[in-house]
Order: sequence, then C-alpha cells, then structure tokens
Amino acid sequence: MNSTLVSLSGNFTVPNKSFPKDSFSAALTKNIVSMLVWLALSVINGSMVTTFLRHNFFYEDPRYIMFIFMVLNDAVQLSLVTALYVVSYAFSRIHASVCSVLIIAATTTTRATPLILAGMAIERYISICFPLHYGHICTLSRTLRLILAILALTTAVPFTDLFITLANKPLAHFYAYIFCDHAILFGDYSIYVKNCIVDTVYFSFVFLTLFYTYCKIMLTARAASTDYISVKRARNTVLLHGVQLLLCMLAFVVPSMQTPLIRLFPMHHLEIRYVNYLLVYIIPRFLSPMIYGFRDEKFRKYWLRYLTCRTKKVRPSIKVNVKVG
Repeated sequence: MNSTLVSLSGNFTVPNKSFPKDSFSAALTKNIVSMLVWLALSVINGSMVTTFLRHNFFYEDPRYIMFIFMVLNDAVQLSLVTALYVVSYAFSRIHASVCSVLIIAATTTTRATPLILAGMAIERYISICFPLHYGHICTLSRTLRLILAILALTTAVPFTDLFITLANKPLAHFYAYIFCDHAILFGDYSIYVKNCIVDTVYFSFVFLTLFYTYCKIMLTARAASTDYISVKRARNTVLLHGVQLLLCMLAFVVPSMQTPLIRLFPMHHLEIRYVNYLLVYIIPRFLSPMIYGFRDEKFRKYWLRYLTCRTKKVRPSIKVNVKVG
C-alpha cells in the first residue's frame, strides 16, 4: 500500500512523502489474515443472532436484547473497519463522499460500544440490587428507548464533524479523491478540539457508571441478601465490561500514539498501522462472545444446541426397495 497521506493529530497531514510499500506476499498475508478473522467473528456473531431470533423468550429479556444489540454493533463495526483496511490496500485514494459514509458509520459503531456497556452494567446493577423492582424498571419499551438514545448520541458526533467541515470547506472537498482517514476527511482543528472534549466527558461518564455499579454489586455480595452465585457472576460481568471499556478507549488513544511512532519510524509505518488495527479493532471483538456466549448458562445452552445441530448434519437414509418374485 502506497500511503501518500499519513494522518496526524487534528488537521495536520504529511502529503506526498514517499513511504515503502508492502511486498505482494506481505500485503496478501495481512489481508488474508484480516478477512479470516472477520469471517470467523462473523460466523460467531451470526450464530448468536440466529440463536437469539429462534427463541422468543430472549425477546422479553432486556439483558439479552442489549447483548444482541452489542453483537450486531460489533459485527457492523468489524465489517466497516475491515472494509476500510482492505480498501486502503486496493485503492490508495477513494472518493471523499464514499469515504465520509464509511467513516461516519465506523465512528458511530465505535462510539456506541461504551454506552452499550454502561447500559448493560446498569441492567445488572438493578437485577442484583433491586430484584423486586426489576420487572417494573427494566421493561422492553424502556430497553428499546435506551437503544434509540444510544444511536442518537453516537450519530450526533460524526454528523457534527460533517456539518463543521461543510461550513468551513468548499463542497469540492467531498468530490476529491483522498486517502480515507478521519483526520484527512474532517481535518478542521475545531473538530479535533471538540472531539477531545466530547470523548473526555463520554468516557468519564461510562467509567463512573461501571465503577459505581461494580461497587454497589460488591456491597450487595457482602450483605449476602440474595443469591451469592448470581451476585458473583454479575460482579465479574461488570468487571469484564471495565476491561472492554479500556480496550474501547484504545480506539481513541492509539491514533494519537500512532502519529509520533510513524514520525520516529517512518519506514515501519505499515507495520505500526497493522498492529494498531489488530489491537484496537480485532482483539476487543472477541470479548463479547466470551462474556455472554460462554459465561451465560442460559444463552450457552441454546447457542451450543444450535451449533451442534449445524455441525452435525444427519445424512439422509437411503431406502432400498427389494421386489420379491
């Protein structure tokens, strides 16, 4: 990949600087690995969605509705990021309007994950700390409204980036062919400052939510006023949500770390981008199946049953009619 534009912080880019290209074998290997990982996770996510859809009682449980929302969000995000990565190899530059659609969708799904984690942590907190009021607080309609609110909040940020760019740059900017990168497409410095402020408030809110729910569940566990096993599982789930949040934060921290690394080691910029791609977008996607697909007994039961039915195909019996006489 001949990246003639390397994204830096804010609205700064380094144009027309020569960087080494991957060899054909290296480029092929990286893209094959990316596609295989995408395919494996797509199969896992697809089997989970199918398991959810085949059993009506999952529809009435806010916990599983939020979970399947996260699975779908992760699946879309992974598909978009993988597409952007492969496109960057196939085409050094693409039409800015196409790039804007991909960037807005990828940014929306990336920012949605922490809010989904916060919503799921609150659901576990209510389930453990207020079990008698759970059915009145966590209803289907409120869960759907929460999902709509998350989508509204996460789409607001990239669309404000778009509106600020439209206000400060000519329309011809979106008809040019560019290397598809957020800092290149939405390169105004005010966007960089705005996103830094939004991300600080955003992650502070999610972190405090996870911290508060974890502490309250821990206090409930010590009081032993309910089933200790359920409390322990809820506590571990919220703790794993915290790990997921830290991994999600990499998507916002790593780009700023990537810039100085590329400046220091310009000859290895392709390797730096590839490692960051794996750390930020691939590895965190494996946690959702682990947290719910394997740890949740109820979902695991029906998920494994579905996988078993899919893998063990019964061969049709062959009937032989023998005529006598």
